[in-house]
Amino acid sequence: MPALSTGTLDDVGPGSLLVAMPALTDPNFAGGVVYVLDHNDSGTLGVVLGRPSQVEIRDVLPGWCDLAVEPGVFHVGGPCETDTALCLAAWSGATAAADAGLRQVAGDVYLVDLDTDPADLECGTGRGLAGLRVFAGYAGWSPGQLAAEIAEGAWACVPGSPGDVLSDLAGSALWRAVLSRQRGRLAVLSTAPADPSAN
Repeated sequence: MPALSTGTLDDVGPGSLLVAMPALTDPNFAGGVVYVLDHNDSGTLGVVLGRPSQVEIRDVLPGWCDLAVEPGVFHVGGPCETDTALCLAAWSGATAAADAGLRQVAGDVYLVDLDTDPADLECGTGRGLAGLRVFAGYAGWSPGQLAAEIAEGAWACVPGSPGDVLSDLAGSALWRAVLSRQRGRLAVLSTAPADPSAN
C-alpha cells in the first residue's frame, strides 16, 4: 500500500489549505481546515474555515452584512487576535479593482479592507462579487513552526478554492468534503471517525 501523502512545506502558499490530520488534538485546529493567506520567511498566516460563531455581522459591521454569505455571522478564524476582523471575498470574472479595497490572495479570493465603503463592492456585485465572509481572529505560525508541525504529520497541504472560503459546510463536514476530493489514502481519511481511537 502506498504511503500516505500529505504534502510538504513547499506545497504551502496563498490559497492552499492546511487540513488537520487526526493526530492533531489542539482544540483550535482539531478537525479543521485552514485557508492560507500568506506564507513567507516571516511565517504563515491563515484563517480557519467552517467555524461560525453566534456573533451577527449586522451587530458589529452593519454595512457589510448584506454582502456576506449565509450564515451572516463572524467565523472563528483562529486563536490569534480574536478581536481583529479579517474579510475574504470571492470575485469571479473581471479582475477586482484595487480602489474597491481588495487585495488578491490567490485566484478569485481577495482580502477586503473593512475600512473602505462597502458600497464600493456592492455596486460591483454585477461584475463578479460572489460573496464575502468575515473572520474574527486568525491562525499564525512563526518561522519554522509550521514546518515542524507538517513533519510531525499534523497537517496535510492541499490546493484550495474560492468555494472553500464561502462554503456553507462547517466543522467535520467541511473537513470531510476537502479530504474526499483528494487522491489515494488521503481521500480514505474522509471516512475515518472524528475520534481515531473509536476505529
